[in-house]
Amino acid sequence: MVKAREPQAQSRFDSRHEELVPAAEAAALLGVKRATLYTYVSRGLVRCVPEPGTKENRYVRADLERLKTRHDARAGHTAVAAGALRWGEPVIDSAVSRIGAEGLAYRGRPAVLLAMEGRSFEDVAELLWTGELPAQPARWPSPELPVQPSTVAGLLPKRSPPLVVLSAVVPLLGAWDEVRFSAPVEQEKLRGQRLLRHLAAWVCAAQAPSRVARALKEETVAASLAVAWGVTGKQAPEMLDRALVLCADHELNVSTFAARVTASSGADLYACMSAALAALSGPKHGGSCDRIEALLQEVGRPERARTVVHERLRRGESVPGFGHQLYPEGDPRTPPLLEAAYAFRPEQVGVRVLRAVEETMREAGHPPPAVDFGLVALASALELPAGAATALFAMGRTAGWVAHVLEQREQGHLLRPRARYVGVPVTPSAS
Repeated sequence: MVKAREPQAQSRFDSRHEELVPAAEAAALLGVKRATLYTYVSRGLVRCVPEPGTKENRYVRADLERLKTRHDARAGHTAVAAGALRWGEPVIDSAVSRIGAEGLAYRGRPAVLLAMEGRSFEDVAELLWTGELPAQPARWPSPELPVQPSTVAGLLPKRSPPLVVLSAVVPLLGAWDEVRFSAPVEQEKLRGQRLLRHLAAWVCAAQAPSRVARALKEETVAASLAVAWGVTGKQAPEMLDRALVLCADHELNVSTFAARVTASSGADLYACMSAALAALSGPKHGGSCDRIEALLQEVGRPERARTVVHERLRRGESVPGFGHQLYPEGDPRTPPLLEAAYAFRPEQVGVRVLRAVEETMREAGHPPPAVDFGLVALASALELPAGAATALFAMGRTAGWVAHVLEQREQGHLLRPRARYVGVPVTPSAS
């Protein structure tokens, strides 16, 4: 067994007033192995300093306790995790998905297993919405085309990335749906089906509006995406399906929370989806795929991967796409995506570049790649347009957004947290 190496100690902070603990005690406090502790250090979550006269490091107790509190809150081990986010409590009760030591599960079913078994995105969406996998493969009817795609294309800049197109199309679809308000649950599920089918077809509206109508006639969301992006061959829809399933939900991330807050106000489904897409457009949430694509362009050739990565690390810059706060041992959603990408078109330059970047990061002892890295690899293998990986993430997550909107409406309360005032003290009025 290879012994994990201690990370290089940080020296850019004054540790004189910090309580420091040795590695064994630090790992025990967090309840993790030393290798996991070192991962936290490499991600900047825990600081450490060298212990004089030894090759060991000591770790900042305050950082450890802060990290432990965060982990306990996620696991439901503290009093603040006991209620829903109503007027102050910061956790929402949900039966949609769970992130635990065993990985990600949708309604109690492992997400990775669903993807590797070849379950369709439609099946998984139905599972998230109803709690049951359909006995027969789910088949959603093709919706009607409410307007000519060329008309919508004329309103969009030609170079609009796919996520911008989706963000523009959703409110238009809402405007065309006059009975969208206060809809019964069963009608909302049908509306969700139509919405997902529409988005998969309209994703190409800016660059190739002529494909929209043809994509809308396909039988599945994955097949619609393949036609919209001009990808041929039987394997393409299967690969896209795998990505959609793995991205279908991920508990209360920023975009899902935005969808639930909007749903709690009584807003219609399209408004909830627009809120989620707006949150996803932020660089701290949905921007990871774009940064990985930029890295791909920067590296250019596989033989430059080592140089670019090492230079970034030397300058103290991050290499996007590696490590995930909720998966210290590695994002379980990533290997199935990389496996598909590397097997489908290993000779493709983008695939070779990303593989070289992954190997360089692994050799340097950094955390494994996250799901965004896998999405960019899959998009590179399929030769999808720029921005497609982010749109693929959004398309998959739409299923989860709909599930959380339905669940929030069932719970019925308004999500209205309180603020903890930290401003200037209130001065009593003079008597």
